[in-house]
Amino acid sequence: MNTTEQPVVIVTGASSVFPANFRTQEIQADGATIHVRVGGQGPAVVLLHGFGNTGDMWALLAAELAQDHRVVVPDLRGMGLSSHPAGGYDKKTQAADIRSVLTQLGIDRAAVVGHDIGATVAYAYAARYPDKTDRLVVMDAPVPGIPPWDEIVRSPALWHFSFGGPDAERLVAGRERIYLDRFWNEFAGDPSKIDEATRVHYSAFYAQPGAMHSAFAQFLSIPKDAEDNRVSMTTKLTMPVLAIGAAKSFGANVAIVMRNAADNVTEVMIENSGHWLMEEQPTATIAAVHNFLGRKTTTQSH
Repeated sequence: MNTTEQPVVIVTGASSVFPANFRTQEIQADGATIHVRVGGQGPAVVLLHGFGNTGDMWALLAAELAQDHRVVVPDLRGMGLSSHPAGGYDKKTQAADIRSVLTQLGIDRAAVVGHDIGATVAYAYAARYPDKTDRLVVMDAPVPGIPPWDEIVRSPALWHFSFGGPDAERLVAGRERIYLDRFWNEFAGDPSKIDEATRVHYSAFYAQPGAMHSAFAQFLSIPKDAEDNRVSMTTKLTMPVLAIGAAKSFGANVAIVMRNAADNVTEVMIENSGHWLMEEQPTATIAAVHNFLGRKTTTQSH
């Protein structure tokens, strides 16, 4: 493990700036170097980003949670400032990345929060390491293989789940901003909420050499993820689960999916938001997550 600590670099857009007491380090997992931001004291919580973002998306939530949690914010393998290995983009392997990060930070148990692809990694983590997972938060994403997965993936809007390969990479090369704009525009409730500074910030990461190859690999692993999750869901999760749906995106489907994989599910709907919850409705989203993590007792599915 390389535990050299350094101040987090100030980046474009106030919503991407972590508090000054957060530090970054590079942690060697199995086959990947994971860039991690760490700050705060208390019970551990790990925040997992998805496509179109990096761990920077969590800056506002991390600042709030760090008041009473130790907050760990990695970039997933192949994304952001993490390395770009040739393989390992199935979510079960990436769950092992997160387990390695936490172990090397001296953290045994943690709550796990994920959005988009990060939500699928979060589920894979909870399923693989249930005794290490205090709580699970799944934000506005379906989970491959878990019903009604077969109906959800028929949506024409999700064509990108199967998009990738050398020719796709040639099409997008030098046009990363255009490709990303499609997601920020079509999956937002209000595209103006993903402001120009945010778009410039993330586009720069995805324009780096190998970044789109890795991003496509995250999606092209979905058939393997579905296969793995169909096995995992035969044992339902028992830890408290929060399913957050965006009213103008996956909505109630998030809770429907998680009730097929977990026994103790609480549902929250974020109104007036599309998929980009932290950009579109940060106050309501932060409140939902912080309230759930702070509960003293579990709640029954409802």
